[in-house]
Amino acid sequence: MHTLTVDLGLRSYPIHIGSGLLEHAELIAPHLRTRKTAIVTNEVVAPLYLERLSAGLARVGVDIVPVILPDGEAHKNGQTLNMIFDALLREHCERSTTLIALGGGVIGDMGGFAAACYQRGMPFIQIPTTLLAQVDSSVGGKTAINHPLGKNMIGAFYQPRLVLADTVTLATLPAREFSAGLAEVIKYGLIRDAAFFDWLEQNIDALRRLDADSLAFAIERSCRNKAEVVAADETEQGERALLNLGHTFGHAIETGLGYGQWLHGEAVAAGTMMAAELSRSLGWISADDVARIERLLERAGLPAFGPDLGAPRYLKWMMHDKKVEAGKLRLVLLRGIGKAVMTGDIAMSHMSAAIEARCR
Repeated sequence: MHTLTVDLGLRSYPIHIGSGLLEHAELIAPHLRTRKTAIVTNEVVAPLYLERLSAGLARVGVDIVPVILPDGEAHKNGQTLNMIFDALLREHCERSTTLIALGGGVIGDMGGFAAACYQRGMPFIQIPTTLLAQVDSSVGGKTAINHPLGKNMIGAFYQPRLVLADTVTLATLPAREFSAGLAEVIKYGLIRDAAFFDWLEQNIDALRRLDADSLAFAIERSCRNKAEVVAADETEQGERALLNLGHTFGHAIETGLGYGQWLHGEAVAAGTMMAAELSRSLGWISADDVARIERLLERAGLPAFGPDLGAPRYLKWMMHDKKVEAGKLRLVLLRGIGKAVMTGDIAMSHMSAAIEARCR
């Protein structure tokens, strides 16, 4: 097991990464304030891992309130959020009751937002079961639901007490979902860790084979990058915004097509190529850099082109992004592999050209 720490002073918390951790209730128990614990999961993950987690907690005297939600990004909304609140109220859960989010990014985001809101805040633990959640969304305290006009537009910064990433859960992950998680892994190399990007070029095939050593290294390196950024900029006032490389374009794909049509990581991959193309057109990176990024994404099983929604529709959805400030859209672009920057001085015509060059 590897353990990292997200350093937020009195609110610091550990990230445990390893194989078979779901059975180790002693890692979870110290972070519970009462015996009653709610486990929020979904109808796909519950049959695989809910009993395993519940049994371990029961052995140390914890009473479980299971909350099983429908699966998928299409259900990341206020109606499903209320299902969590209904269960917490029905079971007389208190402010001191801990909520455990067992699942991927959708469950982690919704469970965390429910924990932030219920009785103005209850303890919260992340147990991510997808690669995307293990390397990105479970770390850093971003919680949210979607709105028809924009992804993740209603939410809160609310940090967990613990992140427990059991790599065994990746063995049951569909190949498409695993590839979607690799988009976030590759992102860390692009924005701040060129040596990691080089390593990924050499080891992407081993990762897709679920080689244990390669997985452990990639997850720990990704989490270490995320933890360092979050510790420096918890509420995204500066450096943390760089973690959104490809996301502004990608969120437009998700919103424009309808949530769930493309997986989040797939949309981020296509959005990353749009950002790379725009960076190249500005003279900030070379055509060879763009080709390297495209090759790695394609080897990871990810799309290098977005759906042809038309540049005006992309820009319409992008203007609903959280990084719009004073009416100006700010984008994360690349000054080189391993060096991301935030800028708000890009002409709409240049954005449109980059989008059109990367749509099919």
